[in-house]
Amino acid sequence: MAGMRGSSLLDRVLERRALRRWNRAARATKQMDAEALRSLRGRARLLRNALEDVLRQSEARLRSAFPGTAALPRPSGSDWVWRPEIWRVPVQPVGIAGAENRTMLGRELTLFHDCPASEITLRQIRTSGPGTVAPYGLRMDVLRFEGSFLSFVLDLPESALRGLQLNHLLRLEMDVAMERPLEIFCRLNIKHGPNSEQLVRELPPGGGGQFVEFDLAYTRMNERRLEKAWVDIIFESPRMNEVVLRDMTFARYPRAEL
Repeated sequence: MAGMRGSSLLDRVLERRALRRWNRAARATKQMDAEALRSLRGRARLLRNALEDVLRQSEARLRSAFPGTAALPRPSGSDWVWRPEIWRVPVQPVGIAGAENRTMLGRELTLFHDCPASEITLRQIRTSGPGTVAPYGLRMDVLRFEGSFLSFVLDLPESALRGLQLNHLLRLEMDVAMERPLEIFCRLNIKHGPNSEQLVRELPPGGGGQFVEFDLAYTRMNERRLEKAWVDIIFESPRMNEVVLRDMTFARYPRAEL
């Protein structure tokens, strides 16, 4: 936006007034009733989405002018690492309101649920703050939820299957924040020929940086017939919650031979 560089004095005055107005609104929330709070929250989210679009596009232009990537270091002893695209690069669409069953965000992640009337919003966000590693994150807002399940399905790349053996451990690390406590389960699925294997682990409670490990020795996977692998991220009782997945990474470790 070429005109923004030379913003007029009036534009800058209006921007300062708007900032002061939102600061006053934040201080006034303690005296608001539920209806007023819902209205304010709705307007604030619209503003937040517009601001995040500005940040997203400007930062994308800056990265193209001054290239640099958030490197994913390979942990000691691992032979494969991966960060999915939503946490690595901009995706399309950026956000979805009223997300229906089988909605895709980017090329690798699909939302599944059986809620008859969706009040689910998904949005890729730009991350910032101390300890932030991934350049992007994923925010999910769930209001009323009358379904029995809600999950993300994340397709693993072909590189995850190359050289995969029964003596491997697959480690999934997540950095997650939520408005209220929420149980999250992670299920690894591996298709080999006509058969498939599943391993389920629960993410430790408490939010922040957590991980689960899948030990493939507990499967009957046929190493010569691997076709596809994916992970289900399952959210239990997600209603009236905001969940932010600030980062997600995978690493594969060969188990030491005894």
